[in-house]
Amino acid sequence: MNYNLFIKNTFLRSFKNLMSSDYTSMTTVSLQQQAYQYLLRAKYSHALNLYEQAIEAEPSERSSYWYLGLVLLLQGKEEEAQASWFVPMIEAEPEQVEAWTAELLQVLQIEAERQETLENYELAWVLRQHIREIVPTNIDNLLKIVQLEIELNKSVGDDLESLQLLSLLKSEQSITLDLSLLLNTLAATLDYEPIHPATLQFAEACFILAHKPPISDDAQPLIDVLISSAIKIGYSLGQIQTAIYLAELCVRLNPNSLQPLGPLSAFYQKLGDYEKGIETAKRFCELAQSLLGQINGSYLLLRGLLSAGAAWQEAYKVFDHHQELLSKLIQQPDELSPNEGTNLFTSTFFFPYLQDDPQKNRWFHNQIGSLCQLKLQQPTHELVEHFHQRYAKLGSSPQEFPRPLRIGYISAYMKRHSVGWLARWLFQHHSSDRFQIYTYYINQPKEDLFTQKWFSDKAHQARYLGINWQEIAEQIHQDKIDILIDLDSITVDITSAVMALRPAPVQVTWLGWDASGIPAVDYFIADPYVLPQAAQEYYSEKILRLPQTYVAVDGFEVGIPTLRRDQLDIPNDAVVYLSAQKGHKRHPDTVRLQMKILKQVPNSYFLVKGLSDEKSIKNFFDQIAEEEGVDCDRLRFLPEVSAEAVHRANLEIADVVLDTYPYNGATTTLETLWMGIPLVTRVGQQFVSRNSYTMMMNVGVTEGLAWSDEEYIEWGIRLGSDAALRQQIAWRLKQSRQTSPLWNAKQFTRDMETAYEQIWVAYLEGHSL
Repeated sequence: MNYNLFIKNTFLRSFKNLMSSDYTSMTTVSLQQQAYQYLLRAKYSHALNLYEQAIEAEPSERSSYWYLGLVLLLQGKEEEAQASWFVPMIEAEPEQVEAWTAELLQVLQIEAERQETLENYELAWVLRQHIREIVPTNIDNLLKIVQLEIELNKSVGDDLESLQLLSLLKSEQSITLDLSLLLNTLAATLDYEPIHPATLQFAEACFILAHKPPISDDAQPLIDVLISSAIKIGYSLGQIQTAIYLAELCVRLNPNSLQPLGPLSAFYQKLGDYEKGIETAKRFCELAQSLLGQINGSYLLLRGLLSAGAAWQEAYKVFDHHQELLSKLIQQPDELSPNEGTNLFTSTFFFPYLQDDPQKNRWFHNQIGSLCQLKLQQPTHELVEHFHQRYAKLGSSPQEFPRPLRIGYISAYMKRHSVGWLARWLFQHHSSDRFQIYTYYINQPKEDLFTQKWFSDKAHQARYLGINWQEIAEQIHQDKIDILIDLDSITVDITSAVMALRPAPVQVTWLGWDASGIPAVDYFIADPYVLPQAAQEYYSEKILRLPQTYVAVDGFEVGIPTLRRDQLDIPNDAVVYLSAQKGHKRHPDTVRLQMKILKQVPNSYFLVKGLSDEKSIKNFFDQIAEEEGVDCDRLRFLPEVSAEAVHRANLEIADVVLDTYPYNGATTTLETLWMGIPLVTRVGQQFVSRNSYTMMMNVGVTEGLAWSDEEYIEWGIRLGSDAALRQQIAWRLKQSRQTSPLWNAKQFTRDMETAYEQIWVAYLEGHSL
């Protein structure tokens, strides 16, 4: 049937006599009701027939035309639908057209919402495009279109301009909109296309709008959206400039708000703008009123000063104040409100960088970990109890076993990061018969090929999760994980919060740092060397020592070197020392020892590589060199390289690597030993002061192990002066690839798996190892 002709003829036949009447016959009502029921059941041909009958019975009833057009639209007949809607408008007065258009819009709006509820997003999008044609300035409808395009995986960024949404939001005229809808759409767009230029213009438009009612009444919801998105964009995607832009918008919205200053300071530091990072941290400290705020501020400032790599004198003053604040909180735990613990887990992170005092450091770690767990579990006690009810039953039903143990690994760093480079070998060799491996990625993109290859492809189930720690914990619980392995410790507050809720019956910390001190963590993986035998006295976790080493790799990818001695103006016969660490590992006392070594070895040079403030770190080294009587021309400062494989290849320019203390290298030490380069390390008492020690013991090289500052200098001088000894060590390191447990990741994996089974049996029997 030609619907255009049918509608037109039917309408014109009765329009003049009946259009003025508001009367609707019972027959018409019945037809419409029946038709609408067919419409709801998507039986469009039946609905169409009944609406046609309703129009024939009473051509003046406008709603029949609206719904007839709607049915045609749902069938994909857009032109016919528009013709149906046009018929009642032909001879209507202007004021009638406006009123009837509103009626039509209501019909389309209701149906669009219904289709959205049914998740028929394509139909809903078509309906809203027709609403847009009728009322192009309806901002709420435009926002809904954007949300639907995200659901349909359409390109949103380009449409933000074509929809004229941005110009409407920036308009100086007063506008009406659903504020919650606006913020939800902004959040969804920032998550979907975070780096599209139009997305950032959308954020800026909301910023401009925030200076007008209704947002100006309370800009906090907008700040919440922008900061949450900035954190995801900065840490998950590595788009630091975009993250900074969003955080700076928040500061402009409320210059006195602490909320954006913390992430902004961290973003500046990650970008390498240490001066702004420190300046922002100081602003945070000035504004902080509560004890928790002051602790967060001193931590931010300490992080900025240490990351820059040179301001150690000021850093120690901040550190002393930071310890005082933490001690005050430990004595007055009520100063910390429930749920505030997530901001505090990382507060003791820098302790081992500043002092090799494990008893004191561990005391702070344990106290803060315990306090944070208490405060997190208070508002989530029902959830925690729900977790406990499941795994409390396991010990009473050992008949369920043997079965593959479910092992969960949680981290924000199962990617191209030190954790990823080392943990990947465990996944490579895990037994799929005895274990089901689950991975829980915190704020990591699914598109990361390294993560996919080394972790997800080898896991029974890979979970890409955000930053909501309660949701992550619930997912772990739903997966019925037996043993949960934390790879981050207190380097990531979200990971710590998840562990504090204890979503798994047995929880373990391995690899990412020292132990966290969280009571809900049962074990900490170590080995015979990396912790002294007396260490259990000051650890809240049970130290689980593997028989040989707490970490092992099958090797590293090595690229083509980009460094040559002649490029650095270093003679071929010179002795080259190297230190490749971040700024916060460069303790001035150790740098002074390194300069003493350099002074005693003629024709020697020192290469400095690692993230820090370039200008300040050079001044820092130059000052200590001058104080020790070393010519600053013997120092070389190397730029970062983008590829890890190239970084490793460049290590071969060095004759000797001088390790840092009180925080040793870990991944960098493994890379040094793999490349066959002699290493001098100062062995301490805390975990991070013994990383290089355990690795050297496991490759069978003790030359270079120093138990005092004097020995550190002696080994540095001896290895720099004795080329034959260096060659001998290099040969032994190369040979160790065939024999050392450090390069036998398969055996290491068997040792880890044995430990997993032992602690699981102990759990079922109601005790710990």
